[in-house]
Amino acid sequence: MSEDANTFIPAFYSHRSVFITGGTGFIGKALCEKLLRSCPDIKEIFLLIRPQKNLTINDKLKKMLNNKIFDTLRSERPSNLDKLIPISGDVTAKDLGLLPNDRQLLIEKVSIIFHIAAIVRFDESLKNIIFSNLRATRDVCILAQSMKNIVALHHVSSTYTQSDKPVVNEVLYPLKIDWRQTIRIAESVDEEILKIFTAKYIGTFANTYIFTKRLAEQIISDFSESLPCIIFRPSIVISTMGDPVPGWTDNFNGPNGLNVGTGIGILRVLSLDSNINCDFIPIDLVIRAMLIVSWKRGIQSISEDNSLHIYNSSLCNIKSISLGEMIRTGVRVFYDIPIERMIWKPSVIMTKSRLLYYILVIILHIVPALFIDRILKLFGANPMLLQLQRKVYVANHALSFFISNFLQFNNTNLISVFENLSADNKKEFDYKELIKINVEEYIRNSIIGFKVYLLNEDMNRLEQARRNFKRMEWLDKIIKILFVIMLWYIFYARK
Repeated sequence: MSEDANTFIPAFYSHRSVFITGGTGFIGKALCEKLLRSCPDIKEIFLLIRPQKNLTINDKLKKMLNNKIFDTLRSERPSNLDKLIPISGDVTAKDLGLLPNDRQLLIEKVSIIFHIAAIVRFDESLKNIIFSNLRATRDVCILAQSMKNIVALHHVSSTYTQSDKPVVNEVLYPLKIDWRQTIRIAESVDEEILKIFTAKYIGTFANTYIFTKRLAEQIISDFSESLPCIIFRPSIVISTMGDPVPGWTDNFNGPNGLNVGTGIGILRVLSLDSNINCDFIPIDLVIRAMLIVSWKRGIQSISEDNSLHIYNSSLCNIKSISLGEMIRTGVRVFYDIPIERMIWKPSVIMTKSRLLYYILVIILHIVPALFIDRILKLFGANPMLLQLQRKVYVANHALSFFISNFLQFNNTNLISVFENLSADNKKEFDYKELIKINVEEYIRNSIIGFKVYLLNEDMNRLEQARRNFKRMEWLDKIIKILFVIMLWYIFYARK
């Protein structure tokens, strides 16, 4: 029996047990928080957590719950935090590394799976990333087939898995590569040999992450014949717009790292096309979409609807801003809300020319880093700036494909689901209230979020940071004047 399509979304999740892989990550934390706060009668959430040498799964759960994203929930519904139950496992291990008793527990209780866990490093070895992104997806599907009450298997992919196409629709794009054989190769071939053949094996894909996530979609498609499956493709996920708080984030990945580098003053040049629309999407919008499409899939049984549900979660057709505008706005905001540990006035040169980029990296990144590290060494401090610039370069290089190529992600299916929500569901899960905020206000809140949630800075010290910014402005002017005088002396005074 299918449930009424107007079912209240919190009622759908009420008294159900949910299993989440990747629950302690960026998307996972936000998903847990939203489920517990907006679907308060959910029965329990099982989190697959990998134990570490000095941290048990309970220690890691406790550490996760210390994150500030849970502050609102802690004040409104503190008892709901007890519904988070850690399960020992590892997505890089076969069968998710589950113990037999835990596996049976999930089989008997769980009705909704959110498979989020994946290695997202773009330079990860092929063997490891096949285990975590491919084999784990297969093993999640096998586990789901044993579950007695499964109503939705939600697989989080990425819009960029289809980056070989200028226009990406909400359909499956099959690959000729066999995912079963790929897993067997990773299990049987030596890692060093795999490294040698990686470039040939992944072909035109930008990196091993995109390659494995694309293949994982084929796994979900194959299992969708017997399971109620969803492929959900978010674009680059960034800080919250306002739910539960503005500007929350928990990592330096992707654009966050570039923004912080700009604010500190160590990032002076970027290789990108400033006219390209940036398809970054706030995480609170992503989480609402995830909960809605899982509800949409779950209100009909597999016998009533055996189709594979696919959604592109992007801001295409909703809101757009160019990369150049976003970065320039960020620099302006840093003038008013500077980072305390700033070492130079924020300013960024954007260029599409690879040659000019390399020249400017040497002049504006490498040479100053060598000079400052030399001074630090003379005063007995550890040289660090060159190492930081290496990280900045690697981050820019990893993102270069995504910020230098325009891709259009059609999101008709997702918009349709949002638009057709009942009035009651729109109160808590609509997208329009989130995107009413203007871009400058959003970037401002994001920068405050970097300071508070990533750098642990106190907004009460803002005036002190502004005074330091003024000093950096004067230092920047003095250095530029001295540089002009030096050039004048070299080219004219000696004649």
